[in-house]
Amino acid sequence: MKKQPDVRGYFGDFGGRFVPETLMASLVELEDLWKRTAKDRGFQSRFKELLQRYVGRPTPLYPARRLAALLGGAQIWLKREDLCHTGSHKLNNALGQALLTREMEKHRVIAETGAGQHGVAVATAASLLGLDCRIYMGAEDMRRQESNVRRMRWLGAEVVAVEAGSRTLKDAINEALRDWVTNIHTTHYILGSVLGPHPFPVMVRDFQAVIGVEAFAQFRESTRSLPDAVVACVGGGSNAAGIFSAFVPFDQVRLIGVEAGGRGSGPGQHAARFSDDGRPGVLHGTLTQVLQDVDGQVLGTHSVSAGMDYPAIGPEHAQWEQAGRVSYVKVGDREAIEAFRLLTRLEGIIPALESSHAVAYAVQIAPAMPLKASILINLSGRGDKDMDEVARLEEGA
Repeated sequence: MKKQPDVRGYFGDFGGRFVPETLMASLVELEDLWKRTAKDRGFQSRFKELLQRYVGRPTPLYPARRLAALLGGAQIWLKREDLCHTGSHKLNNALGQALLTREMEKHRVIAETGAGQHGVAVATAASLLGLDCRIYMGAEDMRRQESNVRRMRWLGAEVVAVEAGSRTLKDAINEALRDWVTNIHTTHYILGSVLGPHPFPVMVRDFQAVIGVEAFAQFRESTRSLPDAVVACVGGGSNAAGIFSAFVPFDQVRLIGVEAGGRGSGPGQHAARFSDDGRPGVLHGTLTQVLQDVDGQVLGTHSVSAGMDYPAIGPEHAQWEQAGRVSYVKVGDREAIEAFRLLTRLEGIIPALESSHAVAYAVQIAPAMPLKASILINLSGRGDKDMDEVARLEEGA
């Protein structure tokens, strides 16, 4: 299985560049710069130093013994991306792309955000490097993630509410792309997941691959073995791609991506791209698996998590699913909230609602596995941002 896409930016049948001509030159420039800096010792040294001294890497690998004891069966380990500065894995990629923006001698960055964690990460990186910053965020997501909106503004970013469509992540990306087309010479779009036109899917994955590199080495050091299963939530798919990338060559390790099952199986009730409502299509510049109707119209989505309700998935994920290397499952809102509360109570770790989907699936499969088996969960973010929303939902139950 290829680690890199082909020269056209395809992972097997998925990927590519489907953008207006006005963006093509910038995408080629970005690809060339990204490839050069990958071999540039000065750039890589600066990036590594920021990951260590600013982001707080390496993040620890933690054995969730009380959770495992309650469930019986497999041992459970957490890769603690929630301990990164800003509270999630998102800063790994935001810093990398912000450094590339400086290399391109551009002074302005824009971004989309759903749960707000990518927006906070981009605003943080822009503050650190002295870049102007605008964040597009769906109005519904702003309501659900009010604390992150305040953080972005305190960091100096302009936060623009998107009222169009479903007022969530898909619509925020639409607005960010419009901005980029208009301001292409001064602005870089820091796309937050393994989505969009080439080279974004592979570039973001490579900036997030530090998660998998660390987790692989840490797990081997702690257990002298590899995990039986690696579980990660999948919205667009950056945290999952980051940790899966290190384990893909090892067929004995099950890789499981957890999508948002939402509140039902009907159209608009979930964000499970590999369900009956998903089929190949083009969205936001890439050919991938998209929730759409028989006429090709993108379907509405729902998830209790603002970072999980995107109607498409990264093209490499689509290729992994097609090849049978990664299994994609779904977890509903109720199960995610239960896992949110369970991990908080037993381990003193408040997971993001996105990460809670991965925890919930591990809770389902652990009891049937032998005691010597192990599950590694990528805990992609912390849940401080979600506490008000969970409380609101529970009060309304």
